[in-house]
Amino acid sequence: QVQLVESGGGLVQAGGSLRLSCAASGSFRSIDVMGWHRQGPGKQRELVADITSGERTNYADSVKGRFTISRDNAKNTVYLQMIDLKPEDTAVYYCKADFRTDYGFLRNYWGQGTQVTVSS
Repeated sequence: QVQLVESGGGLVQAGGSLRLSCAASGSFRSIDVMGWHRQGPGKQRELVADITSGERTNYADSVKGRFTISRDNAKNTVYLQMIDLKPEDTAVYYCKADFRTDYGFLRNYWGQGTQVTVSS
């Protein structure tokens, strides 16, 4: 069984910063892409950023220059450093990871989500 556990969400004023973490645990061979998605009130879930095992990154246009994704492969953990937060960044942030199982199959898993609220 694979688990993704997120932490680091909270309430922050506009212009502030937060750092999200997502740690993977369980039985798997490796992790390919790790990423963060978010779902704001009344909105669809959207990709925020993702990072490959080779540390190639991809960002939504709305967060470029403000958010930085990174990963620690030794700890099976992905991070999202968020600066200059805006009220429109308010959302539940979900971690997602593509795992290579012990048998070589690719499976994706989601974390339970962590709330980020940015007040104006």
